[in-house]
Amino acid sequence: MIFVVLGTHELPFNRLLREIDKQISAGNIKEEVIVQAGHTRYQSNQMEIFDFTTYEHMSELYRKASIIITHGGTGSITMGMKMGKKVIAVPRLIKYGEHNDDHQLEIVKQFQDTGHILCWNEPDELAEVLQLVENFNPVPFVSGNKKIIAIIKQFIDQQC
Repeated sequence: MIFVVLGTHELPFNRLLREIDKQISAGNIKEEVIVQAGHTRYQSNQMEIFDFTTYEHMSELYRKASIIITHGGTGSITMGMKMGKKVIAVPRLIKYGEHNDDHQLEIVKQFQDTGHILCWNEPDELAEVLQLVENFNPVPFVSGNKKIIAIIKQFIDQQC
């Protein structure tokens, strides 16, 4: 199963769902596709689409998925990374009315540059990224929380 995550942003992200529909029709996606669409209104007889759900249900869908295709939101990307999933991130773009600015380009580029995810963005073809994901081994996610806490603790201890 492929899980597509559009997040909670109020602007629609039809471009991604149209492209996934196209890839299903072309035979490039053969697995079941489940979509968390948020505020995006999109009709398809090739995908199971719902708006919102609980955190627990989202976690279950992430765990079951072979691939996560997500918008460029940090929370959606890192949830997949933490579970060791193959993630394809697609930044929402201002020029298509998908977001208020293009900050998701920077987020996605950083995670791609570190080898944690793959990205689909113009002018690349999603079909090519879907071929790459088959053999993609993401760099494992390592939390920096303990290091940050240790630095803060050391700073506080030096002040006392």
